[in-house]
Amino acid sequence: MPRKPRLDAPGTLHHIIGRGIEGAEVFRSNFDRDNFLSRIAELCRGKSWAVFAWTLMPNHFHLLIRTGQQSISQSMRKLLTGYVVNFNRRHKRYGHLFQNRYKSIVCQDDPYLLELARYIHLNPLRAGLVESIDELNDYPWSGHSAIMGRIKRDWQDTHEVLAYFGGRKKEAIKRYEKFLGEGVARGKRPDLVGGGLLRSLGGWSEVLSKRRRGEWVAADERILGDGDFAEYVIKEAGEKEKETLRFGKKKEKKVDFSSLAKEVAKLIEIGDSELKSGFRSQKIIRARRLFCQVAVRKMGYSGADVARFLGMTTSAANRLASSKAVPELDKY
Repeated sequence: MPRKPRLDAPGTLHHIIGRGIEGAEVFRSNFDRDNFLSRIAELCRGKSWAVFAWTLMPNHFHLLIRTGQQSISQSMRKLLTGYVVNFNRRHKRYGHLFQNRYKSIVCQDDPYLLELARYIHLNPLRAGLVESIDELNDYPWSGHSAIMGRIKRDWQDTHEVLAYFGGRKKEAIKRYEKFLGEGVARGKRPDLVGGGLLRSLGGWSEVLSKRRRGEWVAADERILGDGDFAEYVIKEAGEKEKETLRFGKKKEKKVDFSSLAKEVAKLIEIGDSELKSGFRSQKIIRARRLFCQVAVRKMGYSGADVARFLGMTTSAANRLASSKAVPELDKY
């Protein structure tokens, strides 16, 4: 049977791991590493991905990315196929390079974006490729050096991680480096890389099928987040399956942000300008949650686009979008 699509939607945070087949090296030279990164850069510049953390190890790689409008399967096919063809030609080899299925897990932004960024960026230190945090700061094959401002990677989104540590860049970098260092003593963190890194179960319908059979653990292994987030992912699986059965393909209903803002303000009974204000009344918070959930979940906008319109951080917009649905969401 053909493989079904992975869990995915625009704006979804993924932790991805690709390993060499039978432990084979997938990066033999700096040319290989540069070639791989240039392909990631192309996906970022084409707005298929936003990359927050990454590391290239000799026989595997880690990526922490948020998807755009292109599916995770399409993007990974483009990345890996092009790289393997180029790698095989240069090294005069044939056949598969990576294990048949790269591994991915859908992640909740808070607190996992930061925890995963730290876990991923500490891999070279844990593996002995570098001997200290100071050496890691300048290590070129990890996204940590870009966040520290030591190596320029214009395609990497460093702002998303640093935004958690304050608005002033220099101070944020210091706090981030301290946060990273505190993770050394915490070890390999099996709570972050356990079930979610098992072989993928399949697509949305497979998750639903297992839930109906009462196999909660198996279904949850593909999701890293709290109960509300897991419920949201499962509910989205159901909605996607229904849309596929009814229409073949889900058609996105998009309206411009200004029009949506007026609709939401009217529905929640607040003024149009209050949605983008800094006020934090219960009604305004509810309206922002609804706006984020409609824009990201229903219309396929990215969290970054929504954040720019509302004047908040991308992480805050994605957090509101993935939080427990407000009742008014059913009206869309």
